[in-house]
Formats: sequence, C-alpha cells, structure tokens
Amino acid sequence: MTLGKSDTRAAHWARLSPWRELLIGLAIFALYSLVEALHSPARESAADRHSRDIFELERWLHIDIEPALNRWLAPHDLLRTLANYEYATTYLLSAALALVWLYLRRPDRYREMRNSFVVMNVLAIATFWLYPMAPPRFLAEAGFVDTVADGRTWGSWGSPLVTHANQLAAMPSLHIAWALWVSVALAQIKHTRTVQGISLVHVAVTLFVIMATANHYLLDAVGAVVVVLVGALVAKLITRDPDEVPAPDAFFLYVESPVAAQHVGGLIILDTSKSDYAHEDVVTTIRDQLDNLPRFHQRLEFRGRWRRPRWVEVNRDEIDWDWHVPLYDLTRPDGTPGGFRALHELVAEIAGEPFPRDRPMWRFVVAHGVESNRAAGLFLVHHVIADGVGTVTQSLNILSPRYTPRLPPQRVPSGLRRAAATTVGIAQLATDGFPKVKLPTGNASARGFTTVDIPLVEARKLARREHVKLSDILMTMVAGGLSIAAPEAPHGLLRVSVPLMVRPPDAAAEGNLTAAVMTEVPLGPMDGGELARLAEIHQRSRSLYSGSRTLASNFAMRAAGTVLPVPGHAWFARTVYGGGVFQAIVSNMPGPDKTLSMAGAPLTHAYPILPLAPRVPIAVGALGWDGWLSVGVAVDPALVEDAETLAAAMRIVYDELWASGSDRLAPAALRGRGAV
Repeated sequence: MTLGKSDTRAAHWARLSPWRELLIGLAIFALYSLVEALHSPARESAADRHSRDIFELERWLHIDIEPALNRWLAPHDLLRTLANYEYATTYLLSAALALVWLYLRRPDRYREMRNSFVVMNVLAIATFWLYPMAPPRFLAEAGFVDTVADGRTWGSWGSPLVTHANQLAAMPSLHIAWALWVSVALAQIKHTRTVQGISLVHVAVTLFVIMATANHYLLDAVGAVVVVLVGALVAKLITRDPDEVPAPDAFFLYVESPVAAQHVGGLIILDTSKSDYAHEDVVTTIRDQLDNLPRFHQRLEFRGRWRRPRWVEVNRDEIDWDWHVPLYDLTRPDGTPGGFRALHELVAEIAGEPFPRDRPMWRFVVAHGVESNRAAGLFLVHHVIADGVGTVTQSLNILSPRYTPRLPPQRVPSGLRRAAATTVGIAQLATDGFPKVKLPTGNASARGFTTVDIPLVEARKLARREHVKLSDILMTMVAGGLSIAAPEAPHGLLRVSVPLMVRPPDAAAEGNLTAAVMTEVPLGPMDGGELARLAEIHQRSRSLYSGSRTLASNFAMRAAGTVLPVPGHAWFARTVYGGGVFQAIVSNMPGPDKTLSMAGAPLTHAYPILPLAPRVPIAVGALGWDGWLSVGVAVDPALVEDAETLAAAMRIVYDELWASGSDRLAPAALRGRGAV
C-alpha cells in the first residue's frame, strides 16, 4: 500500500527492472547499428542528394544561416574545440543523467518518460533508414569548414574513436532531439524553473553548435522537434499512469447515476455497555490508519473524456472530517432509543446519495442511540475503490485487534487449461440470453435497507443436511422472501448476478477483483414449498462454480477496458451492468471468525451493504462474521415498500427450510434477535 513518498517509490521500483531497462537501451543501439550496416554507395549518393535538397530548401526559405555561423566559428580554435566536444558529449550526458535521475527519484513517471525516449529514437532511426542524409560539412561545393576533421578533436563526432557512428543520419538531429527530450521531460514532471532553464540553455547552445560545426541544418533541428513531440504524445497514449484508475474500477464510475449510487460497505453494531464509542475516538482511529488506507487521502482527478481519471493526493490537513465521519444521534425526543428501524432508514438515506467526486470517496458514520447499550457504524467506500471483499479488508485496518483475513484458496489452472476454459465460458455467456422476469423499479434514489441474522453454525448445518451451498440458501431466502413480500411481482425465473471472487490471497485491499456470473432462481409459489425452491436453485447454480464462466466474465471485463477507448468502455459498462442483463444481486462473503472492536467497543454484528445497479431493484449481501451469517438487504421501494416486511419474509423462508428437513430443532434465526 502506498503512502509516504519513500513507500511510493519502493512500490514503483518493485515494478521496474534495471536489466529490462538495459535491454531496451541495447535494443535501440542494435537498431541504430543495423541501419548503419546498410551503408552502400547508393545510400551515400542518396544521402548527398538529400543534403543538397535540404540546403536548397533553406535557401529558398531564407533560413540558411549555417554558412555564416560556420565561417564565424572556424577561425576561433578554442571555441571550435569546445563546440566539437559539446557536440560529441553533452547530449549523451544530459539524456543519461535524466534517465538515471528519473529511474531513482521519479519511478512513478519513469516508464512514460522512457517510452517517449524509445519512440523518439525509433522514429529517428526509421527516418535514417528511409531518408539517409549527409551533414552539411560533407558537401565540398557548399564551402563549409569541417571543424571536426580540421580540429582533430579526440573523441569528437567523426573522429576515429567513434567511427561506428552513422554519418548519414543528419535528419533529424539526434543531438537536438536528446537535449530537447530532457527539457520536455523536466517540464512534464514540473521540475524547478532553475533546472528547466539550464536545460533550455543547453538546447539553445546545442542548436548553435550543430549548425556552426556544419553537422546539421536548421531543418534537421525542426525534424528533431517533431520526433520529440510525437514521442511524448505516443508515450502518453501507450503508458498507463500508475495512479490511473484501472478499467475494472472505473467501470463503477461509468455505471453510477444520481439514482444508482455505487457504494459498498458495511453496517456494524457495537456493544457500548463498557465503552462510550466516542465520535472523537473514531476520528482518531481512522486518522491514525491513513497510511494503511491510501484511497482515504486521495481523490479523483478527471482528465477529459478520452482518459480515465487518476488518483491524486490531498492535503491531509484539508480532509473534511465532519463530512467523512459525521455523528448521528437516533435517540427519540422522549429520550428512548431510535431502534433498528431508524438505523436502517439512516443507512438507506446515506447509501442512496452519490458521493461528491471532489474529495476522497469514503465515509464512516457514527450512530448513537440505536438501542440500550447499542451503537452503530456505517462504513461506505465508492465501488471505484474496492469490491466487497476489499472493503471488508480495508475495514479491518480500523478494527482491533489486528486481523488478517484468510481467503479461500483459488485454484489457478495452467495457461492452456485457462485459455480453453475461458473460451468455453465465453460461449456459455453468449447463450445466457436476457432476463425473463422484469421487476418494478422507481425513478429516484430512494431505497429501503434491512438486515437478517442467522447463526452461522446452524446455516452450515442446514447446507450440509440438504447438500447445498450457503449461497443457495441465501438465494432461496431472497426468491422466497420476494414471493411473500411482493406477491404482485411477476412470477418466473429471476436472473441473479452472483459476484465470485478472483482475488489472489496476496492482493491489496484496493481494486475490484470479482467476476459476476449469472444464474436464475424461481420466483412465485412453488409446489413442494421452499425445499423445492432450494433444490432447483442448487441445481441451476451448479454452473456458477465450474470456473469457466468466472474466467470468461473476468476476461470480458478486463478485455473491454483494455481494447475499448474510454467512451466505448463507459458504453459497455452501462450496457452490461443493469436491469437489461440481470434483475437482482446476491453475494456471499467471508469475514473474521473472532470478536473485534472499534474505538474500544466490541462488534456484535457486521452486515454488508451492496449498491443497487441501474434498474435493478434488489441487492443482498451476506457476511460470515464471528459466528453469524449477517445479511444486508437493499431494495427499491417500488418493489417492496417496507424493507422490514421483506426481512420478515426471508426469515419465514429460512424457518421453513430448517423445519422441513429431518432435523426438527427450533430455528435460531429469530432467537433473541429482536428487530435486527
């Protein structure tokens, strides 16, 4: 994770290899030498002809200043010698020093600057091959004094020490190109004006020298300007800014709208019987962890329609803590606690409001007065920062004691198997079709929020008994609950998006590393009751875990962001993510298996908060946390007006599943849980 300047450099250095940089340099030199090896009488004749053509063009344009400068320099032995050495050395030294300095001090910008240097040289070498041109001093009839040959300057250009140099490579002038590249690079990284000024003086001196020594025409310098500028522009296009928002993360910026805020997070319930859970303690806790939460002190910088935004640092002293960590008191006017319904309404209100994009995109809401000895914390980050599992991982930085999540191992197939499975998965995705059932949605950002709790041991026991997965039970609760709470909704097969993790165990908390895979669940009354619904859902969901669809979905998401320009990627995101493709989101995530605390108050429950996708009226997330399967439900009021009725219906479905099997123990889902 990033955070101080030294840490940032270390992170960028980790992605750079000095051996690779050396190989790139050798490759450029080899390409230059290859063109030099093409030397022949025919190329020499063409080079002389091209040199005369350029000289005649300059005369016609009245910019042929080289003869006058050459005549002035030739009689001054000391200046002539200094000019020869300047011509032979300073462009090399300045470019080499700039590259080394960028590598060591600005590794975050090094890759772009190096790429511009490479493109510039490749363009120049290609020009040497296609348009060989002799320097002015080779034209005997033009009357130039060859200061290199006459001065016998040891090691200078054209002397025996550098006989390997391409003598037919005057257009463009690499001496000007390299010197100017340094100035452009310094300007791009916004170096001090003093250093930039020194570099510009060097460019001006080099421009004088190349013409006064009759090594180049003025138009050769113009050619150098062209290759430098083209190199800089191409490098900007082909080099990903390390702080640029990756395509899978930017996806959620594109799909967000005023009525579909894209926040992920969690609602935690805390026991305040032995701790005040003071607002100022929460602020202090988060402030102390900023170095471990890079996106908490970064904001988005938008750079136009054709480029993805990038993360930029904000001044930590300017973080608006009153906005990021607000305090709400839910106590009623009569002094009694507001209750969980009031808390759920607060969550729905805040989670439905899009974050302003001129500040770090996170909030932690402190809520007092929930119940006697109960307070709450609402942790939200924008989906551009992380997926659900990444959000859980980030939240662990502000909880104690320190806990490292143990993610389930990911089976990574070999390259050939992976390619084959991805190909099969793409074919499967292509046959998925479109939703058969469309649920009602509203035109506003209003949403309801509620929670359901199931003892984790009991839920796992039910899953083993019925030979299904916890996700199957969760989807049955959603489908059965909607069938009860929204009986007027269309019946049939409801298309559900199920996010599956493709996150490596060592991945950073930031970033979206999930793949959405589709399944269908039956909506409406079922012959055979909820056990029959569970059996059908289990049968239909088996394709979720084959791996091929997950690989294909992940590939498609990343390929779209790589291949398509930004406007095309935004169109793709809005096309594939929403009610036209699926009608519900159901996610199940792992969490800690021990009690953690926040600002001294122990957590009793933690519920995930998932955003509603555009034109998708329900999103349900489950989190296994310290002995509970805690379920968070976001629902559009157009589908279910009162979210609490949906929670009650989901409990009824779970109770039926539990009671319908061979084990007739009383369900514990409602045992001692009150309204939570």
